[in-house]
Amino acid sequence: MNLIEISNLSKTYPGTKALKEIDLTLEAGHIIGLLGPNGSGKTTLMKILTGIIRDHEGQVLIQGQPVSEKTKALVSYLPDCSYFSSWMRPIDLMEMFQDFYRDFSREKFRSMLQSLGLNEKQRIRTMSKGMVEKLQLCLVMSRDAHLYVLDEPIGGVDPAARDYIMDTILSNYNEHSTILMSTHLIADVEKLFDTVIFLKEGSVVLHGEIDDIRAREGKSIDELFREVFRC
Repeated sequence: MNLIEISNLSKTYPGTKALKEIDLTLEAGHIIGLLGPNGSGKTTLMKILTGIIRDHEGQVLIQGQPVSEKTKALVSYLPDCSYFSSWMRPIDLMEMFQDFYRDFSREKFRSMLQSLGLNEKQRIRTMSKGMVEKLQLCLVMSRDAHLYVLDEPIGGVDPAARDYIMDTILSNYNEHSTILMSTHLIADVEKLFDTVIFLKEGSVVLHGEIDDIRAREGKSIDELFREVFRC
């Protein structure tokens, strides 16, 4: 069974069609780059998969089930902004996530905090943007989910920490699961992906395995991205 099946998916905001008749099938066991410029529909697609956006046209199935409260239990979502109260500490969030998600591992979370140099008793209000992004990543990757949806997970992390973050992602996800990650830092992370999806103005303009695309195009994914989306 495919992990994700999307048929004729469209989403319209007032005056703008964010997604246009998208058809996609994604199997389990892949790390997928969802790539495109701002306004291409990446975050909208991610929010539909996580059930945040429900008023769309077309069908979206996760493990054969329409997106619902039931499928939310299969998906671990990292949004592109923080949604935690500033007074909270990692230890508070650990308790909250354990209450919400049966697949959350306290042991994995504490291990990841330590490896990323975060203090479980530090208030969020005293953390840098990069520290908060690391904290959110620890929470998301401490679940044993079927689908990890990561929206710009390293946008605020300094270049020296990016490889370490990528290693953390690789070493803390179930190989039978799938990671769907959006990023603008393609050159830094394309080595992580085995599959890419290019979104342009709400439409899929490229979808395939990276090795096949590189062999066919004779260039890196970063180079191809710059060519396809040249202003």
